[in-house]
Amino acid sequence: MSRPVILFVDDEKLVLDTLLGQVRSAFGDKYEYETAQSAEEAWELIQEYKETQKRIVLLISDWLMPLEKGDSFLIRVATHYPDIRLIMLSAYADDEAIQRAQRYANLFAFIRKPWERNALLSQIQQVLPA
Repeated sequence: MSRPVILFVDDEKLVLDTLLGQVRSAFGDKYEYETAQSAEEAWELIQEYKETQKRIVLLISDWLMPLEKGDSFLIRVATHYPDIRLIMLSAYADDEAIQRAQRYANLFAFIRKPWERNALLSQIQQVLPA
């Protein structure tokens, strides 16, 4: 059986690389890790994984991205894939966007950039299945 997947979505490659490095160093080979630089690219990955029966257990998404904001994207994910746990990560999200994601996407956590590594890993640890 394949390992569960953690998906990171951010339009900045440096942010994706940093997230990937920090999370992989903490959780090792227990998970597969995937990155996407847009909501559209992430949506395609989610659908691909569903077809191959790979299970995405956590999606961490930026809010301020081209074409589709993170709250809208996370609501869409939650509507179609309610068992994927969701965390929003952003320097720019306003309170209204965060509340919308909490209300309609069952957002697990909002983490403000720049994040503190241990706080991020703690939030991730709380949301991942045991």
